[in-house]
Amino acid sequence: MQLDFKILDERLRVHMPGYATAGSAGLDLRACLQAPLTLAPGRWELVATGMAIHLKDPGCAALILPRSGLGHKHGIVLGNLVGLIDSDYQGELMVSAWNRSGVEYTLQPMERLAQLVIVPVLQAELREVREFAPSERGQSGYGSTGRQ
Repeated sequence: MQLDFKILDERLRVHMPGYATAGSAGLDLRACLQAPLTLAPGRWELVATGMAIHLKDPGCAALILPRSGLGHKHGIVLGNLVGLIDSDYQGELMVSAWNRSGVEYTLQPMERLAQLVIVPVLQAELREVREFAPSERGQSGYGSTGRQ
């Protein structure tokens, strides 16, 4: 697929958006900060990526996901856990960076902060019913299928 994007921060021209390897599912998003940003434990900030995208195809959406290394090693994850970018959105991509650790972390300008993954989307046609056809699980709730 082809993805239209706009560079909103000229510093990205040195760090053009791209995939780290041929097998990478996520496109790296960078923190377009003017100065280092220190996130205290439990704090979060909205960070600009310096770019905008336009998917155009309602059969696609983009997900902003955390980078596993930042999350595991430093506790830096997304404040909204997953960012959903609709196919018709054309504004700047923003990342809600949240420090869930007990130690402060300083995010550097142009550091890789998150990743963007394009996924297929199906829009459901809603149909109201009075009852559902029975299933093996039925209305059993959380944990009803057991631990093992």
